[in-house]
Amino acid sequence: MGSLQIEADPRQSLEKWSHEVSSLVFTVPSVVAEIAVGLWNIHSPKWTVQCPNLVIIHTILQGSHLSYEDPSVHSQVVVCQNQVSYQTLWLHAFPLRLISSLLIRAYIRKETSHLEGRILGHDEFASTGDLGQKVNDSLDLISHRGPDARGQWLSSDCRVGLGHVRLSIIDLSPAGNQPFHDSEDNIHAVINGELYDYDRIKAELSGEYDFKSKSDCEIVIALYKHYGESFLSHLRGEFALVLWDARRQLFIAARDRYGIKSLYYTVIDGRLVVATEMKCFLSFGWTPEWNVANIREKGWLYGHQMYFKGVNRVGPGQYLVSRDFNTPRVKSYWDLDYTDKHDAYPRSEEETVARVRELLLESVQHRLRADVGVGVFLSGGLDSSAIAGMTAHVIRQGQSLGNDASGKLSNLSCFTVQFEKSSGLDESDVARRTAEWLGVDFHPVLLDEEAIASRLEDTVWHTETPIPDVNGMGRLALAEAAHAAGKRVVLTGEGSDEHFAGYADFIWRYILEPDHSWASSDTMAELPEARKVAHELIAKGFLGALPPPSDAEASRTLNDSSVFPRFNAITQPRFRQWVYKNSHNRPELLFANSFSEKVLADVATKWHPLHSSEYQWTKSILANYILRYLGDNIDMVYQIESRPPFLDHHLTEYVNRIPPSLKIKYCSATKTFREKHILREAMKPFVTEEVYNRTKQPYVGPTKYKKNGPVYRILETLVTEANVRALGFLEWHGVQEDFVKAFRDHDTLSFKNTLSVAQMVVLGKRFGVKTAEDPRRQAVAYEETENAILRSRL
Repeated sequence: MGSLQIEADPRQSLEKWSHEVSSLVFTVPSVVAEIAVGLWNIHSPKWTVQCPNLVIIHTILQGSHLSYEDPSVHSQVVVCQNQVSYQTLWLHAFPLRLISSLLIRAYIRKETSHLEGRILGHDEFASTGDLGQKVNDSLDLISHRGPDARGQWLSSDCRVGLGHVRLSIIDLSPAGNQPFHDSEDNIHAVINGELYDYDRIKAELSGEYDFKSKSDCEIVIALYKHYGESFLSHLRGEFALVLWDARRQLFIAARDRYGIKSLYYTVIDGRLVVATEMKCFLSFGWTPEWNVANIREKGWLYGHQMYFKGVNRVGPGQYLVSRDFNTPRVKSYWDLDYTDKHDAYPRSEEETVARVRELLLESVQHRLRADVGVGVFLSGGLDSSAIAGMTAHVIRQGQSLGNDASGKLSNLSCFTVQFEKSSGLDESDVARRTAEWLGVDFHPVLLDEEAIASRLEDTVWHTETPIPDVNGMGRLALAEAAHAAGKRVVLTGEGSDEHFAGYADFIWRYILEPDHSWASSDTMAELPEARKVAHELIAKGFLGALPPPSDAEASRTLNDSSVFPRFNAITQPRFRQWVYKNSHNRPELLFANSFSEKVLADVATKWHPLHSSEYQWTKSILANYILRYLGDNIDMVYQIESRPPFLDHHLTEYVNRIPPSLKIKYCSATKTFREKHILREAMKPFVTEEVYNRTKQPYVGPTKYKKNGPVYRILETLVTEANVRALGFLEWHGVQEDFVKAFRDHDTLSFKNTLSVAQMVVLGKRFGVKTAEDPRRQAVAYEETENAILRSRL
C-alpha cells in the first residue's frame, strides 16, 4: 500500500518558526495521486492541501491526523502533523505504480483567516472600489449576454460581491434589473435564465412577500424565504443563480436540472469565484493552466472538473453551498430516476401517447411566454419539427407568440441551417416543406465553407467547449439570423433523443435484456430475432458501428450500458508520452466510478440498460457537449435565449417511467427498428407524414474539405508547430500527420483530431494558458534546485 507522509528533514537546520503557525500548504504533482484537481481545507490547525490530479473523496480530522483513501489507485494517503516548526518540510511520496520515491517541497505560511472558505474575502480587496472594479471587468467579458442593463451589489465589509448583465425578456422595465434584494436588504440574488409558472407562485406568496417587479426571476428570493434551502425544487425552467443570505451567512450557487445554463467556480488567491462563463475568472487574477490528465481522460465531458486546473462546474440539478465563509459543499436537489425494470407498466400505449402530448403542449405553452419576439430553430428531424408544429397549434388556439398576440402563423419565424448540397448533410429542403405545411415564416441560413471558417474561433471562445464538429458554427449563424429578425427567444429541440431513445446506440442497449415492464408475448418472442437483425444492419452499414468498451470492469460496473466508448471515439488526440505516464490509463473505469453509489446500484439491478444509457448520456454528452456547444453559450452571443421544451422536469419524470419497448419499437414484418416510437405517435398531429416516418438523422456538420479552401486555411493558421508546442501536451509529428490525412485522404477521425487541436490552440491563446509541462521533470528540476540550496547552506 502506498503512503504519503510529512516529516522534517534531519539534514537541514533552518530558522525555526513559532508554534503559532496555523496553516500548512503543500503541493503534490499529478504523478503522486494520478487523478484530478482537489482542494481540502481543515481548521484548528488549518491544513490546505492542493493536489493537481487528486479527487478528494473525504477528509477526516482526528486530532492532528488526516486520512484519505483513493479507490481508483488502491492506495492510502496519510498526512500526520509533526511539530510544525520548520519553514521547509519534505514530502516522500510512494504512490502505487511508482518505482522510485519522489521528493516534493512543502511550504508553511502564517495565516489566521479562512482563505479557502472565503467568498471574495475582504483581505484581498483594499476597498469596495477594488472589488467593484473586478466584478465590473468580469461583466465586460460577458457583456454580450446582457446588453440591456448592468448591476452589482457589494457587501459593506467587501467580502461578497454580486454582478449581473441583463437581457430583458420578461418585464422590460428597470424594475426587473438585478441583483434582486428583499425588503430587509438581507437576501440578495442574481439569476440567469427563465423561470416558468411564476404567476402562480407570485399569487401564492404575495401575502408574505412584497414583489417589486413583474419579472419571473424575482420569485427566487420569495421561494427561498418561504422554503429555505429546499426552494430549488420549486423552480421550473432553465437557470443558473447565486443567492447570498447575509443574516445567516449562507451562500448558494445553483444550476438547473439539465445544465441548460452553465455555472463554473474556482478559488483564486483564497477567494471563491462563481460565474456563468470561465472567462470571467480572468478579471480576478486567475492564471489558467491545462488540466492535462483530465483532457487525456476526457473527464471534463462528464465530471465536475474542467480542462483547466482548479476549475469546476456545478452539475445539473446541483448547488454549491457555503455557511459562515467555510469551504463550500456540492449538494443535489434533483436527479433523473427510472422505474424498476421488473415492474409491469400500468398504462396502455394510447394513454401514454395522450399524456406525452399533453405534457409537451404544456411545456411549449410555458416557453412561449415573453415580452419579446419568439421564434423556432427548425431542422428536418422529428424533434424541432414537433416543436414548430406544437407552437403553430397553440397559436391557432389563441396563445400569444411572445409579444405577438395577432394569431398570425406567418409571424412564426423558423430558422434552419442550410449546408452545401454537396456535403450530403443538408436537411433544409425537409425543413422548408414542414414550414410550408405549417404556413409559417421560413429562414434558411446558408453555412458554406467560408461561413464555417470565419466563425470557428468565436465559436470556441464563447462556448468554451472544444468539440471537434463544425455544427457549433452553424448554431452561431442561426443565432445571428434570429437576432437580425428581431427575436430574443427561440424554442429548440434538444433533449428529445435522451428522453425517447433517439440515438442508434440506444438500440443496442434496448436488445441487451428483455423488457419485463412491457412483457407481451410478442415483444418477448421477438427479442432473439431483433438481436439478429441489429447485427445484420450493422454488417450492412446501418445503425452505425458501436465502439467497443475498453475496460471489462467498467463495462460490468455499468451493466454493459456505458456511453464512454461513444464520446471517447469522437476524437483521439496525439498526446506526448509523458501525458500517458501521468494519466489514469483506465479512463472508462474513472467514468463508471464517477457516478454515485445509488446510481451504480440502480444500474446494476433496477434500471433497464436502455434507461441506464439514457441516464449517462443526459449527464455527460447532453449537459457538457450538446447544451454547451449547441446551446445557451453560443445563442447568447447574439442575445438569443434558447428554450428547449423537451427539457422540462414534469415531462421527464413521466417519460422515465415509460417502458423501453414503447420508446424503441421493433417491427418483425419489416425487420426494422423505430426509434422514438411513443413520441412519433404523440406528435403525429403536428408534423408532416414525411417527418413522422423519417429515420433519425443526427445534426452534424461536414468533415470533408478541399485543400487550400477556407477551412484548410484557418486550420493551417492555427495548427502550427509553434502553437502546438505552446500547448505542451500534444506530439507535433502526430498532429502534423492528422492534418495531412484530414485533407489528403478525407479521413474523418483525422479531421476531428485536427479541429480539436485548433480549438485547444484558440482556448490557449485567448485565455493565456501556461504551457503544460511534465510534472515528473518539474519535480526532478525542483529537487536538484533544492539540493543545490542545501549544499550551499551546509
